[in-house]
Amino acid sequence: MSAAEAMPSREPSPACGPFDLRSGGQGEGSCSSSSPHPDPLPHAGEGDTISAAQRLAAQTLAGAGLDEPRREARLLLAAALDADITAIVGHPERRLGAAEAARFAALVARRAAREPAARILGRREFWSLDFALSPETLVPRPDSETLIEAVVAALPQRNAPLRILDFGTGTGCLLLALLSEYPAASGLGVDIMPGAVATARANAGALGLGRRAVFLVGSWGAAVSGAFDVIVANPPYVAGAAIAALAPEVARHEPRRALDGGADGLDAYRALMPEARRLLHPGGIAAFELGAGQQAAVAAIVEAAGLVIAAIRYDLAGIARCLVLRRDAGGMTESAGAATKKHLECGMFPSRVVNRKEP
Repeated sequence: MSAAEAMPSREPSPACGPFDLRSGGQGEGSCSSSSPHPDPLPHAGEGDTISAAQRLAAQTLAGAGLDEPRREARLLLAAALDADITAIVGHPERRLGAAEAARFAALVARRAAREPAARILGRREFWSLDFALSPETLVPRPDSETLIEAVVAALPQRNAPLRILDFGTGTGCLLLALLSEYPAASGLGVDIMPGAVATARANAGALGLGRRAVFLVGSWGAAVSGAFDVIVANPPYVAGAAIAALAPEVARHEPRRALDGGADGLDAYRALMPEARRLLHPGGIAAFELGAGQQAAVAAIVEAAGLVIAAIRYDLAGIARCLVLRRDAGGMTESAGAATKKHLECGMFPSRVVNRKEP
């Protein structure tokens, strides 16, 4: 989950209704002190051009507080017309039929109510792969691709027969993205939610990776044994009391179990670091996603579990998003806590990665 998604999001005033899709401005659904009960969102009309329908929908979504209303309107319109984006952009003069207009209006109404577009469409792209969603899975986010980048950078031998373990697999996006990069690798994804496991298994089959991926219902590493070359995890890391203040798309529509990290957001790290120490091959690496501002606290948990930080990777916003861990220092001279403390004091954000073997 990105920093932007973790912040409260602006919403329209309760006294303001949705913009009128037909009028192109502030019509019956606009702010009015004399209308305490706004009219419902009107239907897009039969005969509207793609250009007009997209423009008016963007006005509705902007009124609902969305940051990229034109892009989202275009995405929903493509879904309503069962077309790709190039068809939407290339044929703005095309007119909507009655059924198409009704479908589009319904999608816009759902998005204006702050249901995430990925939930509406039932799919999300991650690492250029398409993943189906279900109610028990977190929507994959671009920030989590930082973990894939970290593993690929640390293990450049693409034909290595790696064994990969994914804690809290959800859609399977982390494990399956790595299997797409390492054709000789195999992996195990574990999730406590049966619905998530079923979704991940279906995604593996759809991506042609089902023969190399196994998914199990379980609590972290309780049912897992053996040694793994790579361990990845995007654990729940939001403090429980802070969930209600998240953006509506997250607070209302993501599975709470995938968000709630306990009173301080760190419960999953406390449970997982000893498991990572137990299951990680001596020469292997683990990549754990972090919440904003959690780097120092998680580093202390890492050190207490007998692991060391090999690298810290940053997302595009400059937030420490991923810790790369090993079982031993491997030539590193600093402890995890000391390295992290120095890094924080120096304010080093020169690039997306800091490798502890570098000066």
